[in-house]
Amino acid sequence: MRITTWNVNSIKQRLPHLLGFLEEAKPDVVCLQELKCQDEGFPRAEVEGAGYAVETLGQKAYNGVALLVRAPLTASEIRRGLPGDGEDVQARYIEAVVSGEGSPPIRVASIYLPNGNPVDSPKYPYKLAFLERLRLHARDLARLEVPVVLAGDYNVIPQAEDAADPEAWRHDALFLPASRAAFRALLAEGYTDAVRACDPRDGLYTFWDYQAGCWQRNQGIRIDHLLLSPQAADRLVSASVQKHLRGLDKPSDHVPVTVRLSDG
Repeated sequence: MRITTWNVNSIKQRLPHLLGFLEEAKPDVVCLQELKCQDEGFPRAEVEGAGYAVETLGQKAYNGVALLVRAPLTASEIRRGLPGDGEDVQARYIEAVVSGEGSPPIRVASIYLPNGNPVDSPKYPYKLAFLERLRLHARDLARLEVPVVLAGDYNVIPQAEDAADPEAWRHDALFLPASRAAFRALLAEGYTDAVRACDPRDGLYTFWDYQAGCWQRNQGIRIDHLLLSPQAADRLVSASVQKHLRGLDKPSDHVPVTVRLSDG
C-alpha cells in the first residue's frame, strides 16, 4: 500500500497538479492538507473520476484536510476532528480505517498542525496544545495494536539537518525547542519517522517558501512527515519525496511525501 501526504495549499488552485500526480503515481491513499475550501467546494467529481473516494473536513478559506482512497479500497470509521478540545473548530484532522479485499486494515490520519507564528501570540500555545492532544490520541491509537499512519504537514522541523539554513529558523515556531520536544514526545509513544528511517541524508526537504528564490537555491525545510506505529513500521518498504512537483507552474510550496508498506 502506498500512502502519500501533501499540503496542496488550495485544492482549487492545485487540482490539475493533484490529478496529474494521481495518474502518475497511483497512490492508494492520499492525505491532503490546506484545502482552503468548505466540504461542498471540494472538487469531488474530478477526484472521484480519477478513481478515488473522498472524505473531507473543510473550512472556508483556511485549513481543511482530506483523505482520498483509491478503489477498490474503502474507508470506514471516519473521525473528523482531533479529540481533546470540544471548542476547537479549526479543520485540521481527519482519520479513517482503510481496508479492502486482500489488504489488511490500516488506520490513516491526515493532519494539518498549526504553524504557531507569531510565537508571542495565542497561536503558539495553540500549536503546543494541539501537539499534546495529538500525542495523547496517538497513544490511544497505539494501544489498539494495529497499523497506524499519522501523515501530514506537522509544521515542525525536527532536527537541524532538516533545514538548509537552521540559523534562519532559530526563533521560528517551527524550530523552537518546545516544538521539537513535542515532536520527539510523539515519537516516544512508539512511532517511527518513516522518511528518516529510510533516508538519513541531509538536504532532504518537503517545503520551499515562495519568497527569496528558496526553491531555486534549494533553501528548503522538512516539515511534512509520516509517523508509523510499530505495526506499520514493521511493514515499511520505502519512503520518498516527490520533489519534482515543486518545479511545476504555480506549484504548492510543499511536495508529496510517500511511504510504501507491504501487505503484512
